[in-house]
Amino acid sequence: MDLSVVEILLPSGPSTFTEATLLLLRLFMGVCFIRHGWPKLRNLKTWSTAMNTPAWLCFLSAFSMWASGIALLLGLLTPLAAFAILTSMAYAVVLEIRAGTPFIAPDPYQIPEGDYAGPMGVGEPPSWEKASMYVVMCLVLMFCGGGFFSLDNLLIAGSLQA
Repeated sequence: MDLSVVEILLPSGPSTFTEATLLLLRLFMGVCFIRHGWPKLRNLKTWSTAMNTPAWLCFLSAFSMWASGIALLLGLLTPLAAFAILTSMAYAVVLEIRAGTPFIAPDPYQIPEGDYAGPMGVGEPPSWEKASMYVVMCLVLMFCGGGFFSLDNLLIAGSLQA
């Protein structure tokens, strides 16, 4: 099965609904990762210390979240942007598993009073559920592309017709 670069960057979508859904997924993830990456970039030393991870690695992760979020909003190089986010989220999954956190945390209302207090008070206990959902969402975008409503489509489809 030989795939060209164009087929990787611009897979065909079967319906308008599929294309609108890809747009919604791209926009949702774009906003989320701009919001995840920017505060980490602004507070790199604090985040690096809390993660017990070298600052340069935290910078690469935060920058890839932020820049890939912007790329996803535009639908520009969608599979590559999704892969960059997937890498950071897969690392987050590994860290959570190594820390012994469960896949799905108990609901906060089911935890007895005083049994869990997060870093900023009561909150949801840690789990690797959210990071793994982002991994799956990235896989969808990597293999489906940005869809019809993307710069990938505009730029690549336009160059194919010329």
